[in-house]
Amino acid sequence: MSLQLDTLAYTNRLRRLPPEHKLIFAFTTLAISLVTHPFVQILMALWMSAWTVIYARIPAGVYFRLLMFTIVFCLTSLPALIVNGVAIPDLQSVKLDSWYGLTLGHFYIYISHSGSIQALEILTRALASVSCLYFLMLTVPFTELLQTLRYLRFPVLLTDLLLLMYRFIFILLNTASELWTAQNSRGGYRTVAIGMKSLALLIGQLLQRTLQRYSQFSLGLEARGFVSEFRVWHPRRYRPQLRYIIEAIFGCVVLIGLDFWRNAGIFTRI
Repeated sequence: MSLQLDTLAYTNRLRRLPPEHKLIFAFTTLAISLVTHPFVQILMALWMSAWTVIYARIPAGVYFRLLMFTIVFCLTSLPALIVNGVAIPDLQSVKLDSWYGLTLGHFYIYISHSGSIQALEILTRALASVSCLYFLMLTVPFTELLQTLRYLRFPVLLTDLLLLMYRFIFILLNTASELWTAQNSRGGYRTVAIGMKSLALLIGQLLQRTLQRYSQFSLGLEARGFVSEFRVWHPRRYRPQLRYIIEAIFGCVVLIGLDFWRNAGIFTRI
């Protein structure tokens, strides 16, 4: 999946737009999604999905699979907000907040009205926020993102650390894939007991090989005269398009205006 995301970042239809434009756009929409109401956040998620799937031509299956990770993660944690319980003597204190409840022994388990609203707000905010980040992740190659951060005067140490982490993600995945294939071809996961033993061996070998790769990487850097800063060349063959700039500004203004109208009570509360 990581390699496929990297490929999509290099081959999408918005590839030639300046990365600083996409970075500013993604962080602006992210800021809007964090402070607005659920109605605007849902519109934000739909709008950013249109940018990613329709404009950038990212396959819809890949994009919605990524969104499903967020939805499943939220659905596993939101029931803790929605379902509450109190002792029977405290039942009157939650009577107004209870939509539906059951008495189990000495406790009253109920679906909370305020908890449901809070869960909805968290879900819509999470969807809107990750749609902004997915747009950035799927349309800007990571090396160009780091170059843009350096152009915006981010600390060199921070961008170098991000580059190293990005590089070692692929080394880790490749090493784990090779080890798992070798173990699986020898029947290393036939039963649960053998599988647990094979998994322990895989983790140990993974740590050992990762340290070896790190040592080789450090020696390679020293041999090339590394002077505490990674410098990556890129051609900067970008073509700003006025149509996208106008649409981005207009869309942000409309969403902010909708939120102001929402605060003024024009829309009913969701």
